[in-house]
Amino acid sequence: MTPLTETRPPLSPFPPSVLAGSSEGLAEVLATLAEAVDTASTARRPDGPVPPGTPAEVLAAASRALGPAGLPAEGLGTKAALQLLTTVLTEHGIDLSHPRAAAHLQPPSLAVAVAADTLASAGNASLDTYDSGASALAVERWLIGTLIGLAGLGERADGVLTPGGSLSNLMGLLLARDATALRRGIDAREQGVGALPGPVVFCSELAHFSTHRACAALGLGEAAVHPVPVDEHRRMRPDALAAALDSLGPGRTPVAVVATAGTTDFGSVDPLPEIAEIAAGHGLWMHVDAAYGFGALFSQRLAGRLAGLDLADSVTLDLHKIGWQPAATGVLLVSDTTAFTSLDREVAYLNPVDDSEAGYDGLLGRSLQTTRRPDAVKAAATLLAYGRTGMARMVDACHGLARHAERRVLAEPRLELVAPAELTTVVFRYRAAGPALSDELNGALRRRLLESGTALIGRTEAATDGPGSPRRVCLKFTLLNPTATTDDIDGLVDTVLDAGRTCERLFEEGAA
Repeated sequence: MTPLTETRPPLSPFPPSVLAGSSEGLAEVLATLAEAVDTASTARRPDGPVPPGTPAEVLAAASRALGPAGLPAEGLGTKAALQLLTTVLTEHGIDLSHPRAAAHLQPPSLAVAVAADTLASAGNASLDTYDSGASALAVERWLIGTLIGLAGLGERADGVLTPGGSLSNLMGLLLARDATALRRGIDAREQGVGALPGPVVFCSELAHFSTHRACAALGLGEAAVHPVPVDEHRRMRPDALAAALDSLGPGRTPVAVVATAGTTDFGSVDPLPEIAEIAAGHGLWMHVDAAYGFGALFSQRLAGRLAGLDLADSVTLDLHKIGWQPAATGVLLVSDTTAFTSLDREVAYLNPVDDSEAGYDGLLGRSLQTTRRPDAVKAAATLLAYGRTGMARMVDACHGLARHAERRVLAEPRLELVAPAELTTVVFRYRAAGPALSDELNGALRRRLLESGTALIGRTEAATDGPGSPRRVCLKFTLLNPTATTDDIDGLVDTVLDAGRTCERLFEEGAA
């Protein structure tokens, strides 16, 4: 046998600093980020929150700055690559920190959350197994426990982080579907939903569209969704829900009722105690979509609007809405940890039984994901940094801005208030001189603001004359910048009025 020749392993061509998890790498990350900040400060930013120009012009300019698509044979180097992308994102992107950015439930991120998210990315932990991220598991469990306490769900409650409200709603309805099937002696995970006759999911007619998507994905079908009428305050009517349940025939299976705590457009909160009582009387799973409204619990002033949340079987919340987190920071909470049973999985290379029994377990059985990044780190850092008092001040500041915007809209003859400020949104319309052009003009007004880059506001449709009336094009302020002032809101309203007058003139001249 020829003896093996002992050779010295070749030196790595890469220094330790290329890996963010090393101490040298983390120092490199911080230094590179500091240079990116310098680049951002010298890059040209638009005067408003949006880069001026048509979508085609803005996207073309960004593409030109990046250069031809294709993997270069030789890289630019880390600093040059990051500087290039910083310039592209700064000059051609949306500035959510601008006080006239008020379109979507998409807040500017808190600095502490971004810093913590960078640390979490550097570690690259995963939440599926203990040996993929032990400390990250502890952080997520701390955050879930904190949110359970805020929601008042009790000792048996549990939860998991998700990519966002749509996936949380999907998981909540999945657990509801499986629990309903199990009560009928059906293992939906094994047998599918074919044996579940005529499934029905109830929700407000203003519920988020993800309820329909979830029913389609879960095999229930979008036809399973039964929209329940709302009252004049855009809240689900309990009497209509009770009547719909009572009218179900023997061939139908009520799976869940989805109550909304903070509708996307109006911030309206369904009457949770009354819905919970009806659901309990029919043995029906109650899921609360509080993706928007959950953050109101930070505020002593607004928390009472979510009374009855503690009666839910499952709750969706998004801290990347009222919570000021970088996306994605969604959460699903459940009132009883055994609800996650249908997600249990034993995989030999991840969580064999003997390892789990010895404590080497992760959170694989609480999620539809396997690899799952530690999004809890940024949220935990934020709550530790600000506490409930600090979070409440931000919530109350944004609610105060919305109330000011409501008063300003009411004071303007050319503006019509459609929905008041329940949380942080205000829905309104620009009153056109000719009512026949009103919808067209409101749409054109928003596009004009976008193209000019001066303001970013939302658009929706609403029944402006009460439930059942025709839906009209409306404009919307979504105010989630706690550093903005009432003067900023006045300037935003003035900008809308100027754009409205310009659009009216163009319509009259036939140039719009």
